[in-house]
This record gives sequence, structure tokens and C-alpha cells, in this order.
Amino acid sequence: MPELTSSGPVDRDWWRGCVIYQIYPRSFQDTDGDGIGDLKGITKRLGYIASLGVDAIWISPFFKSPMKDFGYDVTDYCDVDPMFGTLADFDALVAEAHRLGLKVMIDEVLSHTADSHPWFAESRSSRDNPKADWYVWADARPDGTPPNNWLSIFGGSAWQWDTRRQQYYLHNFLSEQPDLNFHNREVQDALLDVTRFWLERGVDGFRLDTINFYFHSQGLEDNPALPLEERNDQTAPSVNPYNYQDHLYDKSRPENLAFLERFRALLDEYPAAAAVGEVGDSQRGLEIVAAYTEGGRRVQMCYAFDFLAPEKISAPKVRQVLQDFGRVAVDGWSCWAFSNHDVVRYASRWAVDEPDPAAYLKLVSALLMSLRGSVCLYQGEELGLTEADLAFEDLRDPYGIRFWPEFKGRDGCRTPMVWQAGAKNGGFSTAKPWLPVPAEHLAGAVDVQQGDENSLLEHYRRFLAFRRAHPALVKGDIEFLPSGGDTVAFTRGYGNERLVCVFNLGNRPAAVDLGAGLTVQPLAGHGFASEADAGRVEPGGYGAWFGRLA
Repeated sequence: MPELTSSGPVDRDWWRGCVIYQIYPRSFQDTDGDGIGDLKGITKRLGYIASLGVDAIWISPFFKSPMKDFGYDVTDYCDVDPMFGTLADFDALVAEAHRLGLKVMIDEVLSHTADSHPWFAESRSSRDNPKADWYVWADARPDGTPPNNWLSIFGGSAWQWDTRRQQYYLHNFLSEQPDLNFHNREVQDALLDVTRFWLERGVDGFRLDTINFYFHSQGLEDNPALPLEERNDQTAPSVNPYNYQDHLYDKSRPENLAFLERFRALLDEYPAAAAVGEVGDSQRGLEIVAAYTEGGRRVQMCYAFDFLAPEKISAPKVRQVLQDFGRVAVDGWSCWAFSNHDVVRYASRWAVDEPDPAAYLKLVSALLMSLRGSVCLYQGEELGLTEADLAFEDLRDPYGIRFWPEFKGRDGCRTPMVWQAGAKNGGFSTAKPWLPVPAEHLAGAVDVQQGDENSLLEHYRRFLAFRRAHPALVKGDIEFLPSGGDTVAFTRGYGNERLVCVFNLGNRPAAVDLGAGLTVQPLAGHGFASEADAGRVEPGGYGAWFGRLA
């Protein structure tokens, strides 16, 4: 039974099957004319987000920061950076979101801080100060080189020499992002206090950045080399030597499980708080998601990079990933995404080579929203925005600047939202935006697509409404049906409802035989054809079909 509060029943299970809309605040809406989005801009556009039919928003970091990694380097976990506004602005945002029926999730960056954080300033001041052990420090090898071979995702060694302590400190990302030492209980307590601060302000949950990076091996063993045939570019671009190692000792450590149980115990003190973790591991991603979400003892859900990698989605891959997850995570829960602020937009990764990109995007978005699990949608995805092709001089992302030109970084997916095709900068800002607004995005602006039943935007609204009307698509189990070629077919079941879902990822008509004696009633309202003939479904190119088992 749901718990009761003064405002009515609370659904602790709201996260299971929820749809989360990710907001990158720098690029969503500018209201103060500085070319950078802000919290008031998010509040201004909450009505639009609610009109999509999503359940929650996830806001990328807005905390005080030197912005070396655009907010993922934090100097104060409990305050808003002035470029985004104030705590009062955040409180107003939460109040308006709740009025509109939207949950609010914020990005918690717990694995590391900025090197300008007061904690690090104290930690580096000596080897015997009260916070000396709050970060990961190690002596040099006898020849002065770093303690081991660990690599930073952003390039080069994961160790940076500090002249004050005459030691190296660990940084899995930029050298300006020193890693916290989670083996220190005081560090854990401080981060749990931060979590409680935001829960007390009314947030409904958290997206946990780099959740599997919290702990390292205290033995500081070298990572072994990864055989060439086992390398992939799921979590780092192929040009990055980070992919050359099997990351056994610098992340994904078993000690993390106990901390996540402490974290979950804190969440459970609140009526409906939930968290989704980002798992970056190219070899064991699904297994880690399973461990972090099993048994209701740790976080509610996680996402890995199975559908965020460059490899194009395919029918066999969908079956494999979902079946593998069901095998390793019997009682776990995943959150699936095709795009976010760290990867090339899937309209460019997958759709540009298709004969009819618009139809393809409608089909794969419906597939995403039909899989067992929760869903993350990234701002502009519902408009079909493509990856922006930026000039080197326009880049802001240190990751892209480091690996240019083979890897152009993350700026291309972070360009501003386009609200009005005829307005300056697409209606994002009256000033020069921090990243350019691509001219080709203007034709897909919100005001162009709004009300056009054939548009991708209205397709998202239509399909999300269809999804809400069928609990089996939200919280149900999944069982794959035999299908070949470019087709994917499965059932979703919840309570007394059992649906059949068929998708054709190819551009030519296909057929799926649902089996003799199977009685299925076609469903409408999803925007695709709904005909079937005696248990045989024939979706057209980029077609989908949905029916209810009698």
C-alpha cells in the first residue's frame, strides 16, 4: 500500500518504469541575457516538459564550480553557482515542478570534487591535517614516476604530482578533479550529509555520476592489459588508451556495495526518494548494474552504456542486452537511454544514413519507451536534434580539445535548445550563447513541430500517453518472441494485462509470425499501423505493432 502524507498517498515505486527528461542547464533556457541557461529558465519551460508526459526531470550539475568540467567539478555541494541563480531559484523550480506533477532529480557528483574545493585545499596542505586522508594520496615510485599505471578517462596518467605534500593524488578525470577517498568513513558521512541537504529541500531523487568510481583498491595494483580483441569504445572513444586496460583496481570495487547500502538507507528515510546510477565499465557494465540494484538494498536503478556507445542499435543487440540483463539481474532494474550530455546524439549516430531518418527516429524512440526498465530522454531528443558540427575554436569541452580531431568531445550534443525558429538564437538567449546554435536545428524548433501530428515532437507526446495508458509497458516483465532479420518482438506483462510489441528496424516491410492459436487484439493510439492477420504481423519499413493478448 502507498504511504500517506499530508498531501495524500505516496508511491515509493514511482521510479519503476518512470520516464526522466534530462536537462543540461547551461543549454536549456537563458533568462538573464548572459548566453548561459539558468534555473529560472528551467522553471519557465517546465510546462513544456510536463506536456510531453514524462514523470521526472534530471538536472545536470548547477552547484558552485570553477567550470573546468562544466559543473562536474564542485566547490560547494550545497549551493547554486551564481551563473545559474540562487537556492531560492532552485526552491521555486522544485515547487513549480511538483505543482505540475513532475519529480525532481539532481546530479550528485560524489566521486570527486574540484581542486578548489575547501576540502582539497585542506587535504593538500600537509600530510597530517584533519582532512589529509579525504583524498587518494600516494608516494611516488623510487624513480619519481606515478604509483601505478592507472589512466585518466580524460587522457594521460590518473595521478597528478602535488608539490605541497610531495605526493601524487588520484584523478580519474581532469587533474583539477581529485578523487575523494571513500575508504575514509568521514568522507562517506560528509557526502551523505550533502544528500540529506537536498532531500530536505524537496528533491525526489538523484542521478549519481560515475557511481562505480567511488572506491579504488588500496593496494594500488597495476591494471592488467586488456587483450586487443576485448577492447571496445562503450565508455571512452576508441582513440583513448584508457581502453587498453582491464580496470580491475581503479574502479568497480566490491567495497562500493556497503556504501550504496548506507546511501539507500538514507533515501528510505524519505517518502519516495530514488536514485539512478551511471555505470561506466566497458567489460562488466550489466553485471555491475545488477549488483548495484539487486534486492532493494542499494540504488533503485542504474544505466550502463550499452545503447549509448557508437555501435548502431540492431534487433540482435536489443535482444542480447535485454536478455543478458534479465539473466544477471533477476530482481534488478535498469534505466535505458539512447542519448545524453556525454555522447553523440543518436539522431546522428544511427539515423543519418537511413533512407527516412524521421520515420526511423519515431520507430527507435517507441522501442526505447517499450523496453523493460525506466527511460531517460535527453533534451532535444524529442525534436530530433542532430550532433552539432563545431569548429575547433568553438569547442569548450577539455575532453574534445585533448583528443581533437578524431574525437571532437561532448560540445556537439550540448548546444542550446531551439524553442522558436524565427527568434534570435532559436529563442534560447538574447546574447551570444556559450555554444553556437546550429542553423540546421532551427527547422526543428519547438514552435515548428508543436501541433503538427506528423512531427517527432507530437510522436513523443502521443507515444508517452499510450505508454501511460498501459501499465504493462511501464512496470511489466518482458519475454522475447521468435523473430528474425531487423525485427524485434516481445511481450510485456503486468497484472492482468499482457501486450505484444513488434518493431521493424529496417526500411522494408517485414513479417513476424506470432504463433498459431494466439489471439491478439490490435491496439491503437500509438501512431503506427495496427492491422494483423491471424497471428501474423507485417509492419512496414520502420513500423511497429502493438496488441493485447486475449
